[in-house]
Amino acid sequence: MCGINGIFHLDYKPVDQNQLIKMRDILEHRGPDDSGIYLDNNIGLGHRRLSIIDTSSAGHQPFVSIDGRYILVFNGEIYNYQSFFSELKSKGIALKSGSDTEVLLKLYELYGMDMLHRLNGMFAFAIWDTVTKKLTLCRDRMGVKPLYYCIHKNTLYFASEQKALFAAGIQIQISENGMEEYVYNRFVAGEETLFEGVKKVLPGHYMVIDEDGKSKTVRWWNLKEQIQNHSPIVNPKKWFEETFFESVKLRMVSDVPVGVLLSGGLDSCSILSSLHEQQFEKIETFNISFTEAEHNEYHLAKKITDQYGYTFNHTKLENESLYQNLIETSYFQDEPIMHLNEPHLLAIAKLAKSKVKVLLSGEGADELMGGYVRYKALKNPSLLKVISQISKFETFNKKPRYDKLFRYSKIKSDADLVIFNGCSVYPEDIATFYGNKNKPINEYRHQILKEAQELYPKNLQRQALYFDQHTYMCSLLDRNDRCTMGTSIECREPFLDQRLIAGLGTLEDQWMFTGKKGKFILKTTMENKLPKEIIDFRKIGLSAPWGSYLLRFPRFIDELDHFATSDIFNMPMFENLSGPKLVAEVRKGNTKILPYFMPIFMLHKWQKNYYNKFV
Repeated sequence: MCGINGIFHLDYKPVDQNQLIKMRDILEHRGPDDSGIYLDNNIGLGHRRLSIIDTSSAGHQPFVSIDGRYILVFNGEIYNYQSFFSELKSKGIALKSGSDTEVLLKLYELYGMDMLHRLNGMFAFAIWDTVTKKLTLCRDRMGVKPLYYCIHKNTLYFASEQKALFAAGIQIQISENGMEEYVYNRFVAGEETLFEGVKKVLPGHYMVIDEDGKSKTVRWWNLKEQIQNHSPIVNPKKWFEETFFESVKLRMVSDVPVGVLLSGGLDSCSILSSLHEQQFEKIETFNISFTEAEHNEYHLAKKITDQYGYTFNHTKLENESLYQNLIETSYFQDEPIMHLNEPHLLAIAKLAKSKVKVLLSGEGADELMGGYVRYKALKNPSLLKVISQISKFETFNKKPRYDKLFRYSKIKSDADLVIFNGCSVYPEDIATFYGNKNKPINEYRHQILKEAQELYPKNLQRQALYFDQHTYMCSLLDRNDRCTMGTSIECREPFLDQRLIAGLGTLEDQWMFTGKKGKFILKTTMENKLPKEIIDFRKIGLSAPWGSYLLRFPRFIDELDHFATSDIFNMPMFENLSGPKLVAEVRKGNTKILPYFMPIFMLHKWQKNYYNKFV
């Protein structure tokens, strides 16, 4: 796990070493163990190392091929790297290290980018070919590891985090369309970002750039095609258990201690149970608890940890520490925090830092197996039309969940029901609240929706899963990466093994949506391995009671006063809003205002603690 960066001058001028190092070292939190640069006229590569596999100096990067032709900077892990040892040996290749980095480069020398399909891992890397003078940037299948780039004044800059681009002198500028998408969807999907001119290398893609500035982008992994070409799964439950357990085992490959992010929910407890079943010992678990019972799964996390004889670690986040973590995550995240639990995830990572360097997370299970309640609304779209006409039904005005369902039911087209399924506010709400009736333009969302429709015609629930796997889940993976790497910890997601992703996509709906909470295949697999109360416990996830925080904790009470007069109300998107009126509604305890208020509040904190650092 690392931070990578680079500068490629397409006008052939020499790279400024100080600029390259400045980019690299703003990513020090991603790799405090070692650092290096490669510099050759108009190309420069930087690397910050977090030593996980082969912690010796033999794993130092940038990694240079024996003949000096290829230079590699690599962020991530190739979990199955040891499986290539005999193949490389049979070809007369002797490895000089025990690192997956060297294996990756050897495979590239032998097979070029065709080797990607054989990798099981999470990765973002750059390879410079000193002969062809071409730079290749590549990202893993689902985008677990981030990679951003910008072409500015005939120069390509790339890095693991956007802040490194701004450290290089790229002007920070918020994109108008990016801001609209932030308001509508809470994050910017696809290759665009919140920033003008800054793009992502898409998951499952690589791009090649030559010295003349010509580039090509290749989609090397296509989930739709993987699902269509997958052989039938005869015994889904047996297949799932074997594949899931093997995925967990693979993600224990490490030369440093590995722990588990344990919420107490089904997903993370299933990972812990798999470790126990496979007789892994001395596992540390890490949990955060809440005062509010409706947000708390602490008792379940502790019980299962104690039952397995593992070590339980626990923290709580309130008032000043919560406020400070919010400031830190606003910086680490690069874009305004959207899931609202980023400070809590950072707190868990801080707790874990003294004991482990790697954490396993249950991320991805909900999007792969239908774990969100919101998917249920898509089972019968005609029922939504009926709900939309019950304008005076009091229940919808009292409970936030029903209020949200009522607002969602106002969406008229099936396409928008899928596109906005993961949102907290919807187009009609935004038109009323902000006075903005223009939906953001994002061709990527519509491209993914089209694939989902072709793969699962007339099945809105499965379309939503496929759509989320390429959009909403990416925002969760970004969150996990930034919050854990902010404390120099690597986060691994066993549910995101490519065999699980593609295989689950082929199964019948019953394996996803049976029962109240979805994830039926996971529940049936684990029902004889986990306590019944974990299998049956209501879904909470890592949700945080911000309505309570804003009214209870002194630092947030003060911050509301600053928010009321924030500069963000000068932005075109928010010029029709009144800061004092919003704050008054929050202080009255109006919970219905929170879905609108929290993104603006987090934007306010982000502007103060991130944006203003780079202006």
